[in-house]
Amino acid sequence: MEHTAIALIQLGAVFFGLGLLGRVAWRFGISPIPLYLIGGLAFGSGGFVPLEGIEQFAHLASEMGVVLLLLLLGLEYSASELTTGLRKSWMAGIVDIVLNAAPGAIAAVLLGWGTVGALAMAGVTYISSSGIVAKVLGDLGRLGNRETPVILSVLVFEDLAMAVYLPVLTAVLAGVSFVGGLTSVGISLLAITVVLVVALRYGRFISAIVDSPDAEVFLLKVLGSALLVAGVASQLQVSAAVGAFLLGIAISGSTAENATRLLEPLRDLFAAMFFVVFGLNTDPRTIPPVLGIAVALAVVTTATKVATGWWAARRQGIGRMGRARAGAALVARGEFSIVIAGLAVASGQVNSDLAALATAYVLLMAVLGPTAAKYVEPVGEFVLRRRQAA
Repeated sequence: MEHTAIALIQLGAVFFGLGLLGRVAWRFGISPIPLYLIGGLAFGSGGFVPLEGIEQFAHLASEMGVVLLLLLLGLEYSASELTTGLRKSWMAGIVDIVLNAAPGAIAAVLLGWGTVGALAMAGVTYISSSGIVAKVLGDLGRLGNRETPVILSVLVFEDLAMAVYLPVLTAVLAGVSFVGGLTSVGISLLAITVVLVVALRYGRFISAIVDSPDAEVFLLKVLGSALLVAGVASQLQVSAAVGAFLLGIAISGSTAENATRLLEPLRDLFAAMFFVVFGLNTDPRTIPPVLGIAVALAVVTTATKVATGWWAARRQGIGRMGRARAGAALVARGEFSIVIAGLAVASGQVNSDLAALATAYVLLMAVLGPTAAKYVEPVGEFVLRRRQAA
């Protein structure tokens, strides 16, 4: 009983503390992700007051956080939107991979982390945070801007690229053979193809199965379906996150809208625990040695993401200011980068410093991304006025 009481006290303190951190983030108009990571660092291994007795719950809650993050991301898109976006953005997506995966891979090679470390770091620096980007666009009132479809198309391509990348990374981290790795990728590609075909032709039936006029029943069916699919995907050596993402794609229409509304509070709760747990498992004393590298990567990959958005928007005939907004909106990294780093470190196949570097990098980019998106327009207008005055 005493152990249960202590665990409840610690969990209550964690949740309440997360609420306070979220309030601070809201007050300053930044993403709460960096503050959640800092909170985990403060109370994890090497922190001020290490928490004990809540490890099992925290681990399971963090896994659910990843599933819900990707499920709701999938709910944002229909299968037709994904295929249309892919046709429009495939070239920009290739440019995105080349420009933004290379810095992470090169850094890992220079640090002596080998091929596996390079593969993991390539993903960390490549993928933008869809959650942060979507929130920033909504907060800034830019959802109706001409460049916004370009931004979303690039994000769609990244999400689909993750559906291939994560199984490859999982297979490599598990140390399976080359044939085993190809099998894992083949299963993932087959699953994506099947889900897209089913969603395009029979999406309304899937939506009908999980739909319900009763909110409680609807919530239980959607959440239960997500966890079942994620578990089965994981058992098939396909990422649980990818499984949840594909389920989200298959659910469409008003069912997807209702599911998003019901699941958003749960997503925010468990996603916060995910970032906290990642921080808990990272020793803050390992961050200062890699901070310089994180800053260098932040500078380089901010430039490469801006270049990606600028080039993609230019191909669609959008003006200079719209190109700048598109590039700045893509800068933020967040949940996916931490997911990738977490998978890599948990496998024991990469240098433990990768977690510290990823944490420091995401801390920087989760702050820098929204800041760049917010101020790119006034800065651009100021520069334009100066040029006109000259």
